[in-house]
Amino acid sequence: MACLSPSQLQKGSTDYFLSSGDKIRFFFEKGVFDEKGNFLVPPEKSINKIGHALHAHDPVFKSITHSFKVQTLARSLGLQMPVVVQSMYIFKQPHFGGEVSPHQDASFLYTEPLGRVLGVWIAVEDATLENGCLWFIPGSHTSGVSRRMVRAPVGSAPGTSFLGSEPARDNSLFVPTPVQRGALVLIHGEVVHKSKQNLSDRSRQAYTFHLMEASGTTWSPENWLQPTAELPFPQLYT
Repeated sequence: MACLSPSQLQKGSTDYFLSSGDKIRFFFEKGVFDEKGNFLVPPEKSINKIGHALHAHDPVFKSITHSFKVQTLARSLGLQMPVVVQSMYIFKQPHFGGEVSPHQDASFLYTEPLGRVLGVWIAVEDATLENGCLWFIPGSHTSGVSRRMVRAPVGSAPGTSFLGSEPARDNSLFVPTPVQRGALVLIHGEVVHKSKQNLSDRSRQAYTFHLMEASGTTWSPENWLQPTAELPFPQLYT
């Protein structure tokens, strides 16, 4: 498990993120540091998320990810060779938990063909309208991917760039999805979704991980996240 100081994170945040696919690392909310890199809020209240290999390195999250229930669910969906590509624990801190703008997961986890990535989102706490539940545009998974984040060649700056652009979306199309603690939400890789800033006094914690059907699928070599020698994408079925 690796964690840098706030000042190190601010100086090397791009590299810290891009090399986190096979590690457990900590990512902070915006506005929680002063200009010198000191915390403006208690450190335990400053974390946005932990990622991106909890499923591989933490025994609790590994057992949840590979649980009998999750494997049974994947089989019921017809997944033949699902692999786990990333995992995150998201805090959505009270009062300033950040907004997540409308996006498609496949913009960041791109495959050929499309339709091979599935998000599994587990509510650790109640997700409500007040504390930042998920919002979806029904049917938006059928329109392809509007933009892609691609990784720059090693040594190039900045570390990533976008192909295409996120179109303007009518807010009235989004449908909120409040769920109770313990609920599991499946997120199609191309469905457009978002969450609002948490201005309430209650956090909205969740554990989420992404599966890819590896059979007949090519994982884009341009994705920011790549399997490594230390951590090839682990098979879900055990």
